[in-house]
Amino acid sequence: MLRRSGRRSKKAGEEEEEKPMENGVSPEQGATEAPPEVGKTGDGAPAAFSQPSPWVRPRLVFHTQLAHGSPTGKIEGFTNVKELYAKIAEVFDISPTEILFCTLNTHKVDMQKLLGGQIGLEDFIFAHVRGETKEVEVTKTEDALGLTITDNGAGYAFIKRIKDGSVMNCVQTVCVGDSIEAINDHSIVGCRHYDVAKMLRELPRAQPFTLRLVQPKRAFDMIGQRTKSSKCPGEVKVASGKETLRLRARGTASLEDVPSAWEKEAARRVDDLLESYMGIRDVELASTMVEVARECLSPAEFAKSLDSVLGEFAFPGEFVAEVWAAIHGAQGGRK
Repeated sequence: MLRRSGRRSKKAGEEEEEKPMENGVSPEQGATEAPPEVGKTGDGAPAAFSQPSPWVRPRLVFHTQLAHGSPTGKIEGFTNVKELYAKIAEVFDISPTEILFCTLNTHKVDMQKLLGGQIGLEDFIFAHVRGETKEVEVTKTEDALGLTITDNGAGYAFIKRIKDGSVMNCVQTVCVGDSIEAINDHSIVGCRHYDVAKMLRELPRAQPFTLRLVQPKRAFDMIGQRTKSSKCPGEVKVASGKETLRLRARGTASLEDVPSAWEKEAARRVDDLLESYMGIRDVELASTMVEVARECLSPAEFAKSLDSVLGEFAFPGEFVAEVWAAIHGAQGGRK
């Protein structure tokens, strides 16, 4: 979701009306107030000169390619991840369900470059689409499989990390970037990452189970890039803008300033806690928790606010306390 920083806290009891977005920009961001009629001032008095035309923010346009190779396309007008995938699919004449995930400024399956809750205004988007399907049988010899799960926000959960020395690390056919389509023939398409992680944790020990995986289609990774001036660049260098497009699971996109250093550090710490407690990584979720904490003055208030915003996660009290401490530490004790 796109949002400007210059954030304003709502007064108690004040309701905030959501306005529709157009091209990723809200009406108050995309247009200025209408000028008075020609020949009149704002209070209706005669004026000597007409008012100049208002400046309107340009449409936000992003460049995109399919990660395994394609011409460059342009997309605009999306306000969430599902709409983003639909726009990319329209450009390349594929189904949105073909897209597993997107990376920013690299065609590689780089989990550090995943498209999450924010897109820089000059970021280049690479879409990774469905490749081969494979089934693997695994015996759970330990309580933890060693997988970290994330999802694309549009129905697919996939593997973000495989822990060294873990049960899953010994299964060579399972790779980072593989989408988990089914567990023991039970489809998990449409499930959130925390649900998938929970299913894997609850599998009984000493019993084999089957994973149906879909790996992203690859092409560039098999050959070296010949020249820096390739028409399909593998690594795209972009300037870091002062604003980003913020995509959220709820609501519409907003244009906001790049997160401050402490906000980035706080989100990183919370993301680490999500992995250790729940076996998932989710930068958008971590950033949302940081935003909630920013408006709270105590751990109790934070726990209450977190439950109202993210109650479906049912975070345990111990975890919430550690999240508060992590964010508080990143702020340098300002709260």
